[in-house]
Amino acid sequence: MERLRYEPFGERLAPEREEGSASRASKYLLWAGTGLFWSLVVGIVLARAVFFEPGVFDSFSRFAAYATGLIF
Repeated sequence: MERLRYEPFGERLAPEREEGSASRASKYLLWAGTGLFWSLVVGIVLARAVFFEPGVFDSFSRFAAYATGLIF
């Protein structure tokens, strides 16, 4: 006998089909998407750490002031 499932509001849900394993392309797409997501997370966290670290751009500002003095 088939087991019936209901959603929280009482509607009957269609019985789940037994599907085979996911295709190879689907697995690669999931892997690529996950890798892209985590690489973006790491990139954003590192960019925030570099940008908000006090004193990181002090040497650049000194170089910019020196270059400005040479040009003007």
